[in-house]
Amino acid sequence: IYDEAQRLISLVGDIIRLSRLEDPSVAVRMEPVSVYETAERVRQQLLPLAEKQQVDLRLSGGEGWIKGSPRIIEEIVYNLCENAVQYNRPRGVVEMVVLEENGQVCLTVRDTGIGVAPEELERIFERFYRVDKSHSKASGGTGLGLSIVKHAAAYHKATITLESTPGAGTTISVSF
Repeated sequence: IYDEAQRLISLVGDIIRLSRLEDPSVAVRMEPVSVYETAERVRQQLLPLAEKQQVDLRLSGGEGWIKGSPRIIEEIVYNLCENAVQYNRPRGVVEMVVLEENGQVCLTVRDTGIGVAPEELERIFERFYRVDKSHSKASGGTGLGLSIVKHAAAYHKATITLESTPGAGTTISVSF
């Protein structure tokens, strides 16, 4: 009962976050944000999960300053990295890279996990869609993480690119 209640609390929280991103009347304060510093905070938060999953969680690159909502940028980084860790394999790697190029800041999260089949790539940003249905309950996720990433990126006028090979891993980049 406790585990299911926690799952429902998490689901409600994700739905509220998604609703706020879609509501144009909700004002969000935009300020300078270091994507690298945000990624380092997320890395520290996810280290216990990464150690439990036997995944090496790495971060490299530059500061990557953008104008945005610190809380929303952190949600982007957290959701991408948490998925990369959870759907990885033992002794796998998750690499976060922050690069600045041609006036853009790009956050790339690359993993050595289960990957996504080509026919499912278009659907992974849909609400409640799960690539690995067998992992659904075990992972404790709500199926909203990547949908939140999609809407949070759109809120910041950022673009998302995705490459994946089943059995070899996934690379998702967000360019601000």
